[in-house]
Amino acid sequence: MAGLDAAGAVIMRRRMTREGLIKFVSKLPQCVVAMEACCGAHFLARTFQSHGHSVRLMSPEYVQPYVKAQKTDDRDAEAIAEAATRPTMRLVTPKSEAQLDLQILHRARARLVAERTRLTNQLRAVLLERGIILPQRRGPLIRRLDDLMGGDLPISARMLRLLRDLRDEWAELDRRIGAYDDELMAMTREDDLAQRLVTVPGIGAINATALVAAVGDASAFAKGRDLAAWLGLTPRQHSTGGKTKMLGISKRGNRYLRTQLIHGARAAMRHFVEKQTAMGVWLRNLLARAHPNVVVVALAAKLARVAWAILRRGDVYQSQEASI
Repeated sequence: MAGLDAAGAVIMRRRMTREGLIKFVSKLPQCVVAMEACCGAHFLARTFQSHGHSVRLMSPEYVQPYVKAQKTDDRDAEAIAEAATRPTMRLVTPKSEAQLDLQILHRARARLVAERTRLTNQLRAVLLERGIILPQRRGPLIRRLDDLMGGDLPISARMLRLLRDLRDEWAELDRRIGAYDDELMAMTREDDLAQRLVTVPGIGAINATALVAAVGDASAFAKGRDLAAWLGLTPRQHSTGGKTKMLGISKRGNRYLRTQLIHGARAAMRHFVEKQTAMGVWLRNLLARAHPNVVVVALAAKLARVAWAILRRGDVYQSQEASI
């Protein structure tokens, strides 16, 4: 760790364990404690805040420019302390324990969904080698598989037992994912922020709880930050010769939340297009000149900004009728 005085001069350098750091900081007078937003930083931030300190968490990519010469622990600590003094530094809001619990629930569910997808692909590949083609969609695939296994499959007895094991494994994964979905639905009904978010078409229980876990009450965006840009949904720009060229989206920030918002936008796009609202008119005009996938990402960015406004203002979504 490194300590700076009011003038920015280094007045302290120490090496200590995590437990030693907590004891040391608890005995300090109230001051600013700066850290990189890495694993365990939110726990330390809550601990230091309980002792009256002001905590500043920063993304490691914003600290890197302040590292002098080759990276060492001492130089890294000085860079963190110096970066925390910058008035334009973007800070990470420490997450509460409830937010972290909700994020872990989403990560566990995402892992099970990925395992189920891999297992589904394996089932299709095994039977495709035997000349049996299964549907790609999950529901029809399992119904077709059950029908096949109830009859006479042109496969060996050993392969049939293997397919039954894979089918049982798939059913167990589906049951566990359903249990997580039920828990997220229950949390949505109990959380006021999530209840307001689900009023937006394309934002269901999964997206609403993921937004609450990542953003909370939007206090991190109180200074005009753009939630869509934070999620990497806005296009990158390249300027040369006085001309600006729009490129693809930046894909920065929370990949999981960005993916969920895009899936939600794809599901809700038909609903918006069919309505005589300002959103529907905007989408129809955009679909006339851009690829549907581009339109889906643009709609996801707009839904992110709508969600940001709902979190900031404490309001619910209200569609606006198009002026004719």
